This record gives sequence, structure tokens and C-alpha cells, in this order.
Amino acid sequence: MPSHPHVWPADRWNTRPVKARVLAVARTLTSATRVLDVLTLLAPDGIERYFTVNPGSAFADRALDEYLHGLPGYTVLDWEDAVRHRFDLAVACAVHASMHRLDARLVVLPHGAGYNRLVTESTGDTVSAAGLSRNELTHHGRVFVDVLGLSHPEQLDRLRASCPEALDVARVVGDPCFDRILRSERSRDGYRAALGAVRGRRLVVVDSTWSEHSLFGRHPDLPQRLVRQLPADEYTVAVVLHPNIWSRHDPAALLDDARRMGLRLVPPHQGWQAALIAADCMIGDHGSVSFYGAALHRRTMLVTTGAAELDPRSPSYAFGQAAPVLDPDGDLAAQVGRALARDPDSTDTPDDLAAITERSLAHRGESARVLRPLLYSFLDGLDEPAGEPVLPPYPRPAPHPGSGDGSGDGPTAYDVEGKSEGTDVSLQRYPFHPADHTPRGFHALTDDHPGDALRYTAEVLARTEAHAERPAVHWLADTALELPGLAVAVAALGPARHVLRLRTGLLLEARAEPAFGDPDPVLDPLLLGSAVACWLADGGDPAGLPEHGLTIHTGRHRTRVSFLAEP
Repeated sequence: MPSHPHVWPADRWNTRPVKARVLAVARTLTSATRVLDVLTLLAPDGIERYFTVNPGSAFADRALDEYLHGLPGYTVLDWEDAVRHRFDLAVACAVHASMHRLDARLVVLPHGAGYNRLVTESTGDTVSAAGLSRNELTHHGRVFVDVLGLSHPEQLDRLRASCPEALDVARVVGDPCFDRILRSERSRDGYRAALGAVRGRRLVVVDSTWSEHSLFGRHPDLPQRLVRQLPADEYTVAVVLHPNIWSRHDPAALLDDARRMGLRLVPPHQGWQAALIAADCMIGDHGSVSFYGAALHRRTMLVTTGAAELDPRSPSYAFGQAAPVLDPDGDLAAQVGRALARDPDSTDTPDDLAAITERSLAHRGESARVLRPLLYSFLDGLDEPAGEPVLPPYPRPAPHPGSGDGSGDGPTAYDVEGKSEGTDVSLQRYPFHPADHTPRGFHALTDDHPGDALRYTAEVLARTEAHAERPAVHWLADTALELPGLAVAVAALGPARHVLRLRTGLLLEARAEPAFGDPDPVLDPLLLGSAVACWLADGGDPAGLPEHGLTIHTGRHRTRVSFLAEP
């Protein structure tokens, strides 16, 4: 086939010789990111890389196009341009019969934890799992796929029932995405810090696949209720939504209130793997993220099982029937607490979840070793690199702007409960929401909290950033005149140093003391003010603060604070 000069530049313009051309084929954002996991196994030198979108998916949108055009090292071709040219290799993580038009050796792999979902629109029947059907794998009765990658031998039996003529091209190659997750576990601490799981906080990850049977389809308010019911200093909550949800809806807008209360919203193109690795507890459904979480031995609870849209012979179906259940209408904090308190070696259901995940994830940690020589076998003139193949770790997650990420859109008001014993103060703070009238202690808010209603009933007010133009003592004096009912006003001087003014007019400077394991402490001024207000309400003598200080307990974390009477 003649080369197209726009696509294949003459060799004289290349600084390095091009020995092979590889085409990545996507149908959705999910399949695009999965293909990239696979293509990290190919050394860049000598390979010219292209990306195209096989049309027809209801979830191919502008976001997918923008994502592909932002990838370094890839030339993006439209589909009709791609099928007019020859490639040495094409790799797809979702198959469609129209891919028979490609002039390339075609390797197809799953874009989830195996092949599980029943999608009649793709398969043409109600019994074949998407990706294993005759309707997807053949054209005019001929299998056009050169390699059909399976993540586990159990899929051979289902393929034998749905498209036996494809058995000759089937290869058990494992799951490169899961293996890259395993490879990335050493980066867990950095992922946790990026998602706010610091200073003793546990990370709860809510994940949802798409469709009306999913967690987000049935309980879209669950992430917000979790943020509201879990103490903010003991937990951080992140939500991972399937890219197909983003394609049809606007999760950032739908979860706007929850994000302002501290929810971390993970973007669709990158970050779910890191969130899964960072998690202490997973709350999800029948999607691959929950399945992978159980495979990583994360405490996993399901809200929906998706049984109506899963192949009943698949491991995902068995997983949905065996996994512990979270009651979305029950006490969420109690259920999460019990899940985290369980013995990690205990079995809460008749089936062992680890054994179920084993039925979908073969060659654990070895998929790169299996896949790389297979891919290079199609690249004539290129030798497979020496040494062990390596799947690079995933980058740190970057929550959607405003997702409790320090950009100014985190919680600005809390309901506070606490008690003091001597100079020890234990606090629980819950992000305030005006529609939730659950009575809890007193209110503490930042100076930039919108609206005035809560301002005049709050016990604690804090200016959370230092301002050279308006010194702290001036702001405190003005605040006392405006709000004489405040128990404590706090003005930040730095990350661990603040000035307080009590209702009596007493001014104190507070500093967080370095502790073992935390040589550079951070002290939230609103937390400080809440602790002092609680201590005073329990009969504490303000004059004793400079002498004895306070120890603030929030769950498993504690901060020792000293005071000076003359700031």
C-alpha cells in the first residue's frame, strides 16, 4: 500500500531511523489508558507511535480526543486515515468487528479485570461477555484478531462457548494494568499524601462503574454522606468514577457540595490506580476498581453487585455475591469503622475474596515478561531489549481542582464534638452542611465562610492565612467587636504558629511542638480554636494554658501545643 506523505515522512527527515510503526486503537478513554499501560513495554527508539479512535462507542467524546492529542510521542490519526495505511502492529483494549479494516497484526486485550460485562449492543446476544463474542471477533465468519489476550485461563472456557474459532489466537497473558499497580505499591506513601491521608487519617475510596446498576447510578449522594458522617481529622474520602460517567455527565458539578466539604474527586484519565493503592478501605460495586482493591487485600465493601449485567460465569459475578456489603442507608461511620477494625486475615463470607480474584488475574507480576516478547514478535527488524521488562509506577494523583486539595475550596465550617480530660482534648469535626440538621456540638468556621447566618452563632472563628497588611492582633480586635459571642478567635501566623483571643480578651500565642515522627508539625488554626473552646467549655482555666499547654487528639493523631501569654 502506498505511503501517505502526510503520515509517513521521508526517512531523510528523521534523526533516528524508523524501523516499525505501531498503532494504538481506542474506543473510549478507559481503553485508551489501558493501551498505554501495554505500550510502555516497547522501547521508544526505532518505533513510530500512532493513536486512533475506532468510532461507534457512545462514550467517545471530546475529552477522549483532547486526551489523545495531549500525549507526548504519539501522532493522532482519524480512523479513515488509519485504515488507509499499514502498521507493523496494532494494539487495542476493546474490540469491535470494524477493526478488521486495519492493515496490521492486531493484538486485543481486556480493558478491565478480565471479560465480565454483558453488553448486548456489542455482542449481539445475552450470554456472551463483551470482548469474547463471535459478533466482535469475526468478520464474515473469519477471526480477524491475531492475538486475543486473556488475563486468566478461566476465560478460555467461556470463549470456547461463545466463539470457539477464536481459541487458536487466544493467549493467557495476565493483566498488565494490575501488574503496574503491584509495581506502584512502593509509592503508596506519596499517593496517600496527595489525597490528604496524612496525620493519622484513613483513606476511604468510593469507586463506581457506569450504568444504572452502578453505585453512582443508584446512590449518587453516598460520597457526600460519607464526607459528612466521617470525622474530617480521622478520614479523607476520595471518589473514583468510571470515565463513561464523565462522558455522559458532569461529576464535578454533581459533587460540588461534597468537594467543598473535602471530598477528593479523582479525574477520569489518571489517578484511580494510585487512589486504589493508597486506600485503607474501598466502597464500590461490580467494577474493576473494587475487584482490584480486593486483589490488593484492601478492606472492600460493595453497595451494588451489578448481577443483572454480568456474565454469571465470570469471577466478577462471584465477587459481587461474596463481598461484604455496605448498607448505604445505615450508619456509615460505624460500618467503615468495623471494616477497618477487622482482622485482615479473617473471612467474612463463605467464599474467600482473594481466591475469587485469583480466578481473573493469572501471571501476577509476570504479564510484562509474557507480553513483551509477544509484541516484539510482530516488529520485524527490532530486537527485544535486553534485561527484565519493567512497568513504570503510576504518577501521583492530582484531584480535581477544589477537591479538598488546599486550593481554597475545602471545608469552611464544621460541627465540632469534643471532650477534655485534664490537658488532653479529644475532638471530632464534621464538615457542616446546611441541609443536614443533625445536632452536633458547636460550630467552628473560617473567616471566609460564605453567608452570615452561621457566623453569628459560631463558637470559633479563624483566619487561616497570615496577612502582613492587617496584623493578627488588629484582626482579632475587630472580630471581637463584630462578634462578641465568640468563645475563641484565631489568626494564623504560620503553618504551626497562631494567635488566639478568648472571649475574656486574653491574647495567647500557640505553637505546635515537634514530636517523634513529626519534626515539622502543622497546626490547623480552626482545629486549635475548637480544642481551646472545648477545653474552656469543660471548665478549663484560661490562665492555666500558658503553664500546662494542651494535647489535641484527633483519632490516632495527637498534637502537643504550648502557649505564651504575651504574643
